[in-house]
Amino acid sequence: MAAEEPSSANEYILHHLTFLSNKEPKGIVDFSVIHLDTVFFSSVLALLFGGAFYFAARTANAGVPGKFQNFVELLVEFVDTQVKDSFHGTNKLLAPLALTIFCWVFLFNAMDILPVDLLPALAHGAGVEHLKVVPSTDLNTTFAMSLTVFVLIIYYSIKVKGLGGFLAELTMQPFTTKNPVVKILLIPVNLLLEIVPFLARPISLSLRLYGNLFAGEMIFLLLAALTLHGASQLSSAGGWALLVAQFALAFLWAVFHLLVITLQAFIFMVLTIVYLSMAQEHH
Repeated sequence: MAAEEPSSANEYILHHLTFLSNKEPKGIVDFSVIHLDTVFFSSVLALLFGGAFYFAARTANAGVPGKFQNFVELLVEFVDTQVKDSFHGTNKLLAPLALTIFCWVFLFNAMDILPVDLLPALAHGAGVEHLKVVPSTDLNTTFAMSLTVFVLIIYYSIKVKGLGGFLAELTMQPFTTKNPVVKILLIPVNLLLEIVPFLARPISLSLRLYGNLFAGEMIFLLLAALTLHGASQLSSAGGWALLVAQFALAFLWAVFHLLVITLQAFIFMVLTIVYLSMAQEHH
């Protein structure tokens, strides 16, 4: 059975920030907990992205392309340009990976533009208690994507430079010397200085996307909570004015948020390209 309707703005916001999970978490970290709504919407958006590009590839023609084919070709050319500008090696995986990241993360973020009560209300009618529809507001999602990029960074660093070269990057700089004894003594210092920014890459990559989208979601929820408050006071002229003002603010924020969701998808893609480019450089 679905829970009762929230009676206050605080309960309303907390209700919308609660995931649909298979079980209650035990402690701060519980790997047995699965956010079912995140898995569902991530999978649906992956199928939407893959299906749309598959359809564009199957229906592409060399004559007069349609509008959708033009859009896909423009998007592919845009991503390819970003890869060529930042990456000067040879890697068949990087361009498809960058395209997938940009489109998938953008679709994640675009779910934040939907009215905050639309899909949760439909789910509530079907007996589902909680539903969060923006996968990028789930830290598990953003951190999993950044860890995937991090694994690729380590893999290509070792593949291109060898295990010794990869370890040398972490232990033989920034302090260098020709004295072998001093060089050995400086290894712990160099490792400490290099390992912090190296490990910070997946953390910053995930928290940047999560933080920006979570903040945007919170603003939408606050505006929605104010709208509900204004709707309860429609018996007065002030209540109507408050309601109109809140809808105007929500519209303006939605327009601005379109830039945010696109920019965050672009940043995640570009940083992935830059990190993988650095992994294959020898200097």
